Amino acid sequence: MAQQRSEVRFEETEMKQRLEEISKAGEMEVGGETHIEDDVIASIASIAASQVEGVSSLGRSSITRSISERFGAEGRSKGVEVEAGKKEAIIDLTLRVIYGFSIPQIVIDVRKKVAQALWDYTGLVAREINIEIADIEFPERVSRVE
Repeated sequence: MAQQRSEVRFEETEMKQRLEEISKAGEMEVGGETHIEDDVIASIASIAASQVEGVSSLGRSSITRSISERFGAEGRSKGVEVEAGKKEAIIDLTLRVIYGFSIPQIVIDVRKKVAQALWDYTGLVAREINIEIADIEFPERVSRVE
């Protein structure tokens, strides 16, 4: 029993010395592999796309969405599909836009915003950002008082 205690003390002493060395060294690089799930990448792309002026929402109408989900196309029904590797990603977006905004400009802005967000938050390069405009929404008409 006494033998075990001395071994434990030795390990503690060794660990304390190692911790002191690490703290004196400053920053320490630790290796390892990081995997970012497609759902995380999809969330980042979805938030970025929804911040673009003229984008009403992502995905299809509620009726189309429920039909798609029943047939196993859940990701597409929510408006984002992702295929990602270690360095690049391909993003498929389904958007609903607001009437009165230029669709080509919305597409350009969405691609820029999503590509930048992917790079900033994950370090991934957007190899493709494919966009489908699934619907157009009309703002509520304001009644005119004459």
